[in-house]
Amino acid sequence: MAVASSLVLLASACGGGDDESSGGSGSSGGAALEGRGPITFATGKDTSGNLTNQVAAWNSQHPDEKVTVSELPESADQQRAQMISNAQNKSDAFSVLNLDVVWTAEFAANRWVTELQPDQFPDLGKLLPSTVDTAKYRDKLYAVPVTSDGGLLYYRKDLLDKAGVQPPKTWEEMVAACAKVKALPEAKTIGCYAGQFEKYEGLTVNFSEAVNGAGGVVVGDDGKPNVDTPEALAGLTALTEGFKSGFIPKAAITYQEEPGRRAFQEGNLLFHRNWPYVYALAGKTDGSSKIAGKFAVAPLPGMTGAGVSTLGGHNYAISEFAKNKATAADFIKFMSSEERQKANIEKTSQAPTWASLYDDPTLNKQFPYLAPLKASIEGAKSRPKVVKYGDVTTAIQEAAYGALTGTMTPKDALSGLQNKLSVLITQ
Repeated sequence: MAVASSLVLLASACGGGDDESSGGSGSSGGAALEGRGPITFATGKDTSGNLTNQVAAWNSQHPDEKVTVSELPESADQQRAQMISNAQNKSDAFSVLNLDVVWTAEFAANRWVTELQPDQFPDLGKLLPSTVDTAKYRDKLYAVPVTSDGGLLYYRKDLLDKAGVQPPKTWEEMVAACAKVKALPEAKTIGCYAGQFEKYEGLTVNFSEAVNGAGGVVVGDDGKPNVDTPEALAGLTALTEGFKSGFIPKAAITYQEEPGRRAFQEGNLLFHRNWPYVYALAGKTDGSSKIAGKFAVAPLPGMTGAGVSTLGGHNYAISEFAKNKATAADFIKFMSSEERQKANIEKTSQAPTWASLYDDPTLNKQFPYLAPLKASIEGAKSRPKVVKYGDVTTAIQEAAYGALTGTMTPKDALSGLQNKLSVLITQ
């Protein structure tokens, strides 16, 4: 999941890999994976608390092929930077990489991950097709989807019910709903809405959702940027006006996933855009959440109707420089299995990639948002699938952040972004 930011690390990561990005399709050609023994799993900080259990289940069954977790920072940008640095040094320190779905093209084109043979992973056909697509580059497989993600609108059901307000379906309805709730004595000081607006990958996600929810696109189906449009302007303007009016609290400009989640759990937000993992944490009854039993989930609102989520999630890939690749492949199959994914959602509420789990009666009882989440994932829009993704997302973040902080107008931000993306994105 994208969290926190480090522009210095991101900049160095972007600069290092692009010189080698000739659009290659990987170096292994789907060759047989060889070598057995201990491996290392490089992943972002485990905020779910369940990764230890998942890895322990593997280690107990494979004492001679144990997995050691190399936990990287919370920041997706810093995770990517460390993985790229490791690859550029051709280090075998990382065996399996937990990649954000949008990194596939960059890592594959630079020959940092090993091409996989689809027939070695027979369960791919049982996964949500949109998730499998994120694991491919130029129609070749480079990773296996293990978790997916769709943005959800968390809201204080207790306060909406008391104010006689229905969950909003549009941005305008959400603004009006907050005004009515804040008329309640106990809700005078509550913040209305927050997403992830710090200058990091989460801002790319939230900006994209604002644009797509207004009927616009960042990059069209033809692969060309098309962000300097009235629709994109409407989406970005809604966010900027939200900050100006106070509908979005000033503190939200520093929010990544975790600070926003904590603000919602502390009872400081009425509406909060975040990923499915928040559901389990916000619902804990151990005292860590002040809103357990008081919140619910709805689809993201758009400008005139239902919003559009940015497709998130994580795929597991094998480092091209790893030893014991046969063990790495088996570990990926183990972690992506239906059994492991079900065990994971039960503990963390993270979205699975197995289609069958969204229809599981037991899971639907525990997580009543699964049906709309499946629809959200199937209808989600991907971030640009480009080799120079690091440069592209940096350009998006700079433009969006500039508009949100008032250093440039939304119109100028989009015009400048269109020019930058036209240079960065080539066919």
